[in-house]
Amino acid sequence: MRLHTIHTGNFKLDGGAMFGVVPQQLWTRTNPPDNNNLCTWAMRSLLVEVGNRLVLVDCGIGDKQSEKFFSHYHLHGEHSLDSSLRAAGFSRDDVTDVFLTHLHFDHVGGGVIRRADGTLVTTFPNATYWSNDAHWAWAMEPNAREKASFLAENMMPLQESGQLRMVQRDGRVSQNVMGIEGWDVFFADGHTESQMIPLLRTPEGRTMAFMADLLPSTGHIPLAYVMGYDTRPLLTLEEKKLFLDTAADEEWVLFLEHDAVHAACTVQHTEKGVRLAEAAPTWKDLMG
Repeated sequence: MRLHTIHTGNFKLDGGAMFGVVPQQLWTRTNPPDNNNLCTWAMRSLLVEVGNRLVLVDCGIGDKQSEKFFSHYHLHGEHSLDSSLRAAGFSRDDVTDVFLTHLHFDHVGGGVIRRADGTLVTTFPNATYWSNDAHWAWAMEPNAREKASFLAENMMPLQESGQLRMVQRDGRVSQNVMGIEGWDVFFADGHTESQMIPLLRTPEGRTMAFMADLLPSTGHIPLAYVMGYDTRPLLTLEEKKLFLDTAADEEWVLFLEHDAVHAACTVQHTEKGVRLAEAAPTWKDLMG
Protein backbone atom coordinates (compact mmCIF):
# COMPACT_ATOMS: atom_id res chain seq x y z
CA MET A 1 0.00 0.00 0.00
CA ARG A 2 1.45 3.35 -1.11
CA LEU A 3 -0.05 6.67 -0.08
CA HIS A 4 0.06 10.09 -1.74
CA THR A 5 -1.31 13.36 -0.41
CA ILE A 6 -3.44 15.12 -3.01
CA HIS A 7 -3.83 18.83 -2.29
CA THR A 8 -6.86 20.31 -4.06
CA GLY A 9 -6.63 23.87 -2.69
CA ASN A 10 -7.76 25.89 0.32
CA PHE A 11 -10.96 27.68 1.21
CA LYS A 12 -12.33 29.79 4.05
CA LEU A 13 -15.22 29.23 6.44
CA ASP A 14 -16.50 31.15 9.44
CA GLY A 15 -14.56 30.20 12.55
CA GLY A 16 -17.61 30.28 14.78
CA ALA A 17 -19.47 27.87 12.52
CA MET A 18 -16.50 25.52 12.52
CA PHE A 19 -16.31 25.38 16.33
CA GLY A 20 -19.96 25.58 17.37
CA VAL A 21 -20.48 26.53 21.01
CA VAL A 22 -16.77 26.86 21.83
CA PRO A 23 -15.91 30.51 22.69
CA GLN A 24 -13.86 32.37 20.12
CA GLN A 25 -11.11 33.17 22.62
CA LEU A 26 -10.45 29.42 22.88
CA TRP A 27 -10.56 28.27 19.25
CA THR A 28 -8.47 31.18 17.99
CA ARG A 29 -5.49 29.71 19.84
CA THR A 30 -5.26 26.95 17.25
CA ASN A 31 -7.13 28.44 14.28
CA PRO A 32 -6.61 32.22 14.04
CA PRO A 33 -9.22 33.97 11.85
CA ASP A 34 -8.84 36.89 9.48
CA ASN A 35 -10.55 40.26 9.99
CA ASN A 36 -13.83 38.79 8.77
CA ASN A 37 -13.71 35.92 11.28
CA LEU A 38 -12.89 33.47 8.49
CA CYS A 39 -10.37 30.67 8.97
CA THR A 40 -8.40 28.94 6.24
CA TRP A 41 -9.08 25.24 5.71
CA ALA A 42 -7.36 22.75 3.45
CA MET A 43 -9.12 20.35 1.09
CA ARG A 44 -6.60 17.52 1.33
CA SER A 45 -7.38 14.22 -0.37
CA LEU A 46 -5.54 10.91 -0.20
CA LEU A 47 -4.50 8.71 -3.13
CA VAL A 48 -3.91 5.07 -2.28
CA GLU A 49 -2.10 2.50 -4.43
CA VAL A 50 -3.25 -0.94 -3.32
CA GLY A 51 -2.80 -4.01 -5.51
CA ASN A 52 -3.94 -3.07 -9.00
CA ARG A 53 -6.26 -0.34 -7.67
CA LEU A 54 -5.69 3.40 -7.42
CA VAL A 55 -8.19 4.83 -4.92
CA LEU A 56 -8.81 8.54 -4.39
CA VAL A 57 -10.44 9.45 -1.06
CA ASP A 58 -12.56 12.59 -1.57
CA CYS A 59 -11.83 15.05 -4.36
CA GLY A 60 -12.25 18.63 -3.15
CA ILE A 61 -14.66 21.32 -4.28
CA GLY A 62 -14.02 21.30 -8.03
CA ASP A 63 -14.30 24.32 -10.31
CA LYS A 64 -17.67 24.05 -12.05
CA GLN A 65 -19.78 26.21 -9.73
CA SER A 66 -20.65 29.84 -10.40
CA GLU A 67 -18.51 32.82 -9.52
CA LYS A 68 -21.16 33.82 -6.97
CA PHE A 69 -20.94 30.40 -5.29
CA PHE A 70 -17.16 30.51 -5.01
CA SER A 71 -17.22 34.09 -3.71
CA HIS A 72 -18.57 32.74 -0.42
CA TYR A 73 -15.60 30.42 0.11
CA HIS A 74 -12.54 32.42 -0.98
CA LEU A 75 -10.66 29.64 -2.76
CA HIS A 76 -6.91 30.14 -2.71
CA GLY A 77 -3.57 28.33 -2.81
CA GLU A 78 -1.25 27.00 -5.48
CA HIS A 79 -2.52 23.42 -5.52
CA SER A 80 -5.21 21.78 -7.61
CA LEU A 81 -6.55 18.25 -8.04
CA ASP A 82 -4.95 17.77 -11.45
CA SER A 83 -1.57 19.27 -10.54
CA SER A 84 -1.37 17.13 -7.41
CA LEU A 85 -2.24 13.98 -9.37
CA ARG A 86 0.51 14.83 -11.87
CA ALA A 87 3.00 15.41 -9.06
CA ALA A 88 2.21 11.90 -7.79
CA GLY A 89 2.79 10.50 -11.28
CA PHE A 90 -0.84 9.91 -12.27
CA SER A 91 -3.72 11.36 -14.27
CA ARG A 92 -7.51 11.30 -13.99
CA ASP A 93 -7.65 8.25 -16.26
CA ASP A 94 -5.51 6.20 -13.86
CA VAL A 95 -7.91 6.43 -10.91
CA THR A 96 -9.89 3.19 -10.49
CA ASP A 97 -11.99 4.15 -7.46
CA VAL A 98 -13.21 7.37 -5.85
CA PHE A 99 -14.19 6.81 -2.22
CA LEU A 100 -16.52 9.59 -1.03
CA THR A 101 -16.60 10.00 2.74
CA HIS A 102 -19.83 11.98 2.28
CA LEU A 103 -21.48 14.13 -0.35
CA HIS A 104 -21.00 17.69 0.93
CA PHE A 105 -19.71 19.90 -1.87
CA ASP A 106 -16.17 20.35 -0.52
CA HIS A 107 -15.67 16.58 -0.52
CA VAL A 108 -17.38 15.52 -3.76
CA GLY A 109 -17.39 18.59 -6.05
CA GLY A 110 -14.17 17.64 -7.83
CA GLY A 111 -15.73 14.36 -8.94
CA VAL A 112 -17.78 16.03 -11.69
CA ILE A 113 -16.65 18.51 -14.36
CA ARG A 114 -18.56 20.82 -16.69
CA ARG A 115 -17.63 20.55 -20.36
CA ALA A 116 -17.42 23.58 -22.63
CA ASP A 117 -20.93 22.83 -23.93
CA GLY A 118 -22.30 22.89 -20.37
CA THR A 119 -22.82 19.16 -19.94
CA LEU A 120 -21.77 17.54 -16.68
CA VAL A 121 -19.62 14.40 -16.75
CA THR A 122 -17.58 12.46 -14.24
CA THR A 123 -14.03 13.65 -13.73
CA PHE A 124 -12.63 10.11 -13.54
CA PRO A 125 -13.99 8.17 -16.53
CA ASN A 126 -12.50 4.81 -15.53
CA ALA A 127 -13.36 4.95 -11.83
CA THR A 128 -16.07 3.46 -9.67
CA TYR A 129 -17.49 6.06 -7.26
CA TRP A 130 -18.37 4.75 -3.77
CA SER A 131 -21.02 6.07 -1.38
CA ASN A 132 -23.51 4.12 0.78
CA ASP A 133 -27.26 3.64 0.59
CA ALA A 134 -28.18 5.47 3.80
CA HIS A 135 -26.09 8.54 3.03
CA TRP A 136 -27.16 8.67 -0.62
CA ALA A 137 -30.83 8.61 0.40
CA TRP A 138 -30.14 11.30 3.01
CA ALA A 139 -28.49 13.54 0.41
CA MET A 140 -31.25 13.05 -2.15
CA GLU A 141 -33.83 14.49 0.27
CA PRO A 142 -31.72 16.91 2.32
CA ASN A 143 -32.81 18.54 5.55
CA ALA A 144 -32.88 22.33 5.81
CA ARG A 145 -29.50 22.47 7.57
CA GLU A 146 -27.66 20.57 4.84
CA LYS A 147 -29.59 21.57 1.73
CA ALA A 148 -26.92 24.07 0.66
CA SER A 149 -24.19 21.42 1.02
CA PHE A 150 -25.81 18.71 -1.15
CA LEU A 151 -25.76 19.89 -4.76
CA ALA A 152 -27.53 17.87 -7.44
CA GLU A 153 -24.83 18.66 -10.00
CA ASN A 154 -22.26 16.93 -7.77
CA MET A 155 -24.31 13.77 -7.35
CA MET A 156 -26.65 13.00 -10.23
CA PRO A 157 -23.89 12.63 -12.87
CA LEU A 158 -22.35 9.88 -10.70
CA GLN A 159 -25.58 7.91 -10.78
CA GLU A 160 -26.42 8.66 -14.42
CA SER A 161 -22.97 7.54 -15.59
CA GLY A 162 -23.46 4.07 -14.11
CA GLN A 163 -20.22 4.47 -12.15
CA LEU A 164 -21.82 4.69 -8.70
CA ARG A 165 -21.71 1.77 -6.27
CA MET A 166 -22.58 1.45 -2.60
CA VAL A 167 -20.49 0.33 0.37
CA GLN A 168 -22.45 -2.06 2.57
CA ARG A 169 -22.72 -0.91 6.18
CA ASP A 170 -22.24 -3.62 8.80
CA GLY A 171 -22.76 -1.94 12.16
CA ARG A 172 -20.26 0.64 13.34
CA VAL A 173 -17.31 -0.75 11.33
CA SER A 174 -17.38 -2.51 7.97
CA GLN A 175 -14.31 -4.49 7.00
CA ASN A 176 -12.53 -4.96 3.68
CA VAL A 177 -14.87 -2.67 1.78
CA MET A 178 -14.62 -2.30 -2.02
CA GLY A 179 -13.13 -5.79 -1.98
CA ILE A 180 -9.84 -4.42 -0.62
CA GLU A 181 -8.26 -6.29 2.28
CA GLY A 182 -7.26 -3.95 5.07
CA TRP A 183 -9.64 -1.16 3.99
CA ASP A 184 -12.14 -0.83 6.84
CA VAL A 185 -14.70 1.91 7.37
CA PHE A 186 -15.90 3.54 10.60
CA PHE A 187 -19.42 4.93 10.14
CA ALA A 188 -20.22 8.19 11.93
CA ASP A 189 -23.69 9.76 12.00
CA GLY A 190 -23.24 12.96 13.98
CA HIS A 191 -22.00 15.27 11.22
CA THR A 192 -24.30 13.77 8.59
CA GLU A 193 -25.96 10.40 8.10
CA SER A 194 -23.46 7.54 7.55
CA GLN A 195 -20.29 9.54 6.96
CA MET A 196 -17.54 7.02 6.14
CA ILE A 197 -14.13 7.25 7.82
CA PRO A 198 -11.63 4.96 6.06
CA LEU A 199 -9.29 2.95 8.28
CA LEU A 200 -6.29 1.84 6.23
CA ARG A 201 -4.47 -1.11 7.78
CA THR A 202 -0.94 -1.32 6.41
CA PRO A 203 1.00 -4.61 6.07
CA GLU A 204 3.38 -3.23 8.71
CA GLY A 205 0.58 -3.23 11.28
CA ARG A 206 -0.13 0.51 11.36
CA THR A 207 -3.53 2.14 10.93
CA MET A 208 -4.10 5.45 9.18
CA ALA A 209 -7.57 6.98 9.52
CA PHE A 210 -8.81 9.54 6.99
CA MET A 211 -10.72 11.84 9.32
CA ALA A 212 -12.96 13.79 6.91
CA ASP A 213 -15.38 15.88 9.03
CA LEU A 214 -15.29 13.73 12.16
CA LEU A 215 -12.08 15.60 13.05
CA PRO A 216 -11.47 18.54 10.69
CA SER A 217 -8.28 19.76 12.38
CA THR A 218 -6.03 19.31 15.41
CA GLY A 219 -7.98 22.18 16.97
CA HIS A 220 -11.07 19.95 17.09
CA ILE A 221 -9.59 17.17 19.24
CA PRO A 222 -11.24 18.13 22.59
CA LEU A 223 -14.67 16.50 22.67
CA ALA A 224 -16.69 19.71 22.99
CA TYR A 225 -15.09 21.19 19.89
CA VAL A 226 -17.85 20.17 17.48
CA MET A 227 -18.76 22.00 14.29
CA GLY A 228 -21.94 24.02 14.14
CA TYR A 229 -22.60 22.25 10.83
CA ASP A 230 -23.13 18.88 12.53
CA THR A 231 -26.73 17.69 12.41
CA ARG A 232 -26.49 15.67 15.64
CA PRO A 233 -23.78 17.27 17.80
CA LEU A 234 -24.39 15.11 20.87
CA LEU A 235 -23.91 12.02 18.73
CA THR A 236 -20.69 13.50 17.37
CA LEU A 237 -19.46 13.76 20.97
CA GLU A 238 -20.07 10.05 21.49
CA GLU A 239 -18.49 9.08 18.18
CA LYS A 240 -15.43 11.24 18.76
CA LYS A 241 -14.87 9.75 22.20
CA LEU A 242 -15.15 6.19 20.92
CA PHE A 243 -12.92 6.90 17.95
CA LEU A 244 -10.24 8.96 19.71
CA ASP A 245 -10.00 6.55 22.66
CA THR A 246 -9.27 3.75 20.20
CA ALA A 247 -6.89 5.90 18.17
CA ALA A 248 -4.91 6.71 21.31
CA ASP A 249 -4.92 3.10 22.54
CA GLU A 250 -3.74 1.70 19.20
CA GLU A 251 -1.51 4.62 18.15
CA TRP A 252 -3.29 5.38 14.92
CA VAL A 253 -2.14 8.12 12.56
CA LEU A 254 -4.99 10.53 11.77
CA PHE A 255 -4.95 12.05 8.27
CA LEU A 256 -6.49 15.53 8.42
CA GLU A 257 -8.50 16.65 5.41
CA HIS A 258 -9.13 20.24 6.51
CA ASP A 259 -6.26 21.29 8.79
CA ALA A 260 -4.47 24.13 6.98
CA VAL A 261 -1.11 23.41 8.62
CA HIS A 262 -0.97 19.77 9.69
CA ALA A 263 -1.61 16.86 7.32
CA ALA A 264 -1.62 14.29 10.11
CA CYS A 265 -1.47 13.81 13.86
CA THR A 266 -1.47 11.27 16.63
CA VAL A 267 -3.34 11.49 19.94
CA GLN A 268 -2.74 10.34 23.50
CA HIS A 269 -4.61 9.87 26.76
CA THR A 270 -4.15 12.62 29.36
CA GLU A 271 -5.86 13.49 32.62
CA LYS A 272 -7.95 15.98 30.62
CA GLY A 273 -9.01 13.33 28.12
CA VAL A 274 -7.57 12.53 24.70
CA ARG A 275 -5.29 15.28 23.47
CA LEU A 276 -2.81 15.92 20.68
CA ALA A 277 0.40 13.91 20.87
CA GLU A 278 2.20 14.87 17.65
CA ALA A 279 1.26 16.82 14.55
CA ALA A 280 3.16 16.97 11.29
CA PRO A 281 2.96 18.68 7.89
CA THR A 282 3.07 15.28 6.15
CA TRP A 283 1.74 11.88 7.15
CA LYS A 284 5.15 10.36 6.41
CA ASP A 285 6.59 12.07 9.48
CA LEU A 286 4.31 9.98 11.71
CA MET A 287 3.87 6.64 9.93
CA GLY A 288 7.47 5.55 10.51
